[in-house]
Amino acid sequence: MSTIHQDIIGKGQPLVLIHGWGMHGGVWQPLVKKLSQSFELHIVDLPGMGLSHDMAAENLDDMVAALLPVLPQRANVLGWSLGGLVAQRLAMQHPALVEKLVLVGSTPRFVNTAPDDPQPWQYGMAAAVFQKFAQQVGADYAATLIKFLTLQCMGANDARSTIKQLRQALAGRPVPSPLALESALNVLLQNDLRSDLPGLQQPVLLIHGDRDTLAPVQAANWLVQHLPHARLRVISGAGHAPFLSHTAQFIESVRDFLESVTDISQ
Repeated sequence: MSTIHQDIIGKGQPLVLIHGWGMHGGVWQPLVKKLSQSFELHIVDLPGMGLSHDMAAENLDDMVAALLPVLPQRANVLGWSLGGLVAQRLAMQHPALVEKLVLVGSTPRFVNTAPDDPQPWQYGMAAAVFQKFAQQVGADYAATLIKFLTLQCMGANDARSTIKQLRQALAGRPVPSPLALESALNVLLQNDLRSDLPGLQQPVLLIHGDRDTLAPVQAANWLVQHLPHARLRVISGAGHAPFLSHTAQFIESVRDFLESVTDISQ
């Protein structure tokens, strides 16, 4: 039976890193040297992506279930974008496994609702954008991935540099199959975790770029108000991948949060 690929690097308290759609654990490479000085990094490839390419996950719960066999017994978890959805669901379903949560460019819902929806949400992207990506993945997944990476960086101060880093990281491991990409895109399209958030009791740090066009910063502002124990760090000039565009600020924020003693009893 195939298992999730993970790289374990460094010593200290375990920190699980979960990447975003279409990517793999190699995207974290710019952070590894410094973070591994303080933490034992567990860098995973989600099902169907990177070196976990021979696995399948049809939905968010499948992704969480696939990770369980390789996770440490008690760890901090950092999730970016799609990885943030996985991290939220993991923390809700298996609270004993998650000490603290860092959510990067994350949101409880990536897709906007119709204006007359009883639970309106306008802090995401139009459903038609995601559906168009889903249609294009089967035809030309490489071009679709590049479009998606470009979308993540629009408006950021150094978008060109960040896109270059993402493309270089992508080339380092096998490209996901169109089916894996489509399934993971459906996870972004279909999930809405807003009603489940009161059950997320761990301390949470939200790190968000103020120029994020994929998950606008308003989503992070909404999240910090609706999570029981959350704080928000907005990085000025950053897009959807602040860990690449503002690496030093990002690492400092993560370290300060994870190494601090957090009292959630108040």
